[in-house]
Amino acid sequence: MPLTHHVILITGAGGGLGSTAALALAKQGAHIILLDKSIPKLEKTYDAIVAANAPEPIIYPFDLAGTSEMDYQELADRIDEKYGSLQGVLHSAVEFTAFSPISVTKTKDWGHTLNVNLNAPFLLSRVLLPVLNKSAHASIVFTSDSSARNAPAYSSAYGVSKIAMEGLANILAEELEAFNKIRVNTLVPGPVDSPLRKRAYPAEDKHKLPAMESLAPVYVYLFGAESIGITGQVIDARTFNL
Repeated sequence: MPLTHHVILITGAGGGLGSTAALALAKQGAHIILLDKSIPKLEKTYDAIVAANAPEPIIYPFDLAGTSEMDYQELADRIDEKYGSLQGVLHSAVEFTAFSPISVTKTKDWGHTLNVNLNAPFLLSRVLLPVLNKSAHASIVFTSDSSARNAPAYSSAYGVSKIAMEGLANILAEELEAFNKIRVNTLVPGPVDSPLRKRAYPAEDKHKLPAMESLAPVYVYLFGAESIGITGQVIDARTFNL
């Protein structure tokens, strides 16, 4: 299996895309660190991976918005102590409430959304860089949104966070490119039949959307040897071809 001996951390691993990615990568032999604040959802993803006879994952309950920098550093230290290196990080956790105008957006909601969608990926990437650097090659993947990245009306804090997150990914990719060890890319999943899509567009006919499992080849590519040397790119799943 192409990802044997790979250790990959996935945020939002109890959610739709996070759990899909976790199962797809585990089936390729990767050891997955499942990160989410919901223990029941983590356990569901864990059970799915075990049922697939993939390497047993690790559950790590973690509230991205409610923890301190010390908690982030403790996470990085534990990964370093247990595995000695890390081959991948998938930022899949997302906070989205509803489409609404800026004029009625509450300060608390604004701050919480930016904490989960932007500040958490920054903090997590920063503390994990030393562990990722211990690998010959490693991959960091940020998850964007095809609808939010163009700043449409009413996308509010969610749209702002995705735009800023893509900027963060680009900056990090350029800073790390010269070392030729850690590649950084952004995945745009496109419309898929996910829980987030259902919340955002409740009246949409979900039967016309691709299943979340259709993204499996993209995840395997982004964390596999085929993408070594590819960095600073936006990978759109709708036009992705191996």
